[in-house]
Amino acid sequence: MTMKYATFITAEEASQNLNNSGFLFIECSYALADPQWGRAEYEKSHIPNAVYADLHDDLSGTIISGTTGRHPLPSKESLTATFSKLGIDENTQVVAYDMQSGAMAAARLWWLLQWSGHQNVAVLSGGKSYWEKKGFPLAGLQTERTPKQYKASFNDDFLVQSDDVLKEIEQTGSCIIDSRTNDRYQGQNESIDPVAGHIPTAISKPFNSLLNPEGMIGDDAKLGDYFKDTPGEAVFYCGSGVTAAFNILLFVHSRKVFPKLYAGSWSEWIADKSRPIA
Repeated sequence: MTMKYATFITAEEASQNLNNSGFLFIECSYALADPQWGRAEYEKSHIPNAVYADLHDDLSGTIISGTTGRHPLPSKESLTATFSKLGIDENTQVVAYDMQSGAMAAARLWWLLQWSGHQNVAVLSGGKSYWEKKGFPLAGLQTERTPKQYKASFNDDFLVQSDDVLKEIEQTGSCIIDSRTNDRYQGQNESIDPVAGHIPTAISKPFNSLLNPEGMIGDDAKLGDYFKDTPGEAVFYCGSGVTAAFNILLFVHSRKVFPKLYAGSWSEWIADKSRPIA
């Protein structure tokens, strides 16, 4: 009986399933500074039989200037079509990975699949760089995946909107988690968005705090300690709803509870000048 993976999968575990027809490897490598880099990285070398999902084209929706953040969620209809095109159905074990430490875009794919009701999806621990370092095979030929019918069942309880965050700010005991690096949280090094700072009352828990140089998370005890004071109903955000997904992945792996995501995040929050900033 094939083991199901719902948070992380190790390179060793993944390598044992390269020829497993029930497994689908999806590369999500992406760089904010160079949107073409990720696909080129995939075309250069990828895990054998892996397909590619682009953060901007496949895993995000249409940006509306002055309204949305930098990576708004795709519509449910377009996301369902994307997952069908990638060849995912209810029997597929998805392994999402990318090149960079922190699995930024891979965690976004993980979150989107979880949101749409697909639990058998895991992020490759250490990503492609660790996979390559361990000597596991890579391929250069692109894979054509046979489309399947993806049956989505979206759980909108995973989400909050900006108005919900405003209410959270007003509540005593609310918990909002800023997943960006601490310098951006402090407003000291805002190199991406036009306004610096953070959402009032938010607590800083950078998504990459527990990653070692190889992009691997620390032991479960450290992870549990990192989130020990974070309630299950906490709201996570980041710059555009992407790295927050990695923090949520860590939280679910540690606590077995699914917190909420403010998908618009900081880049959406600051689009409305009436919203408070700390």
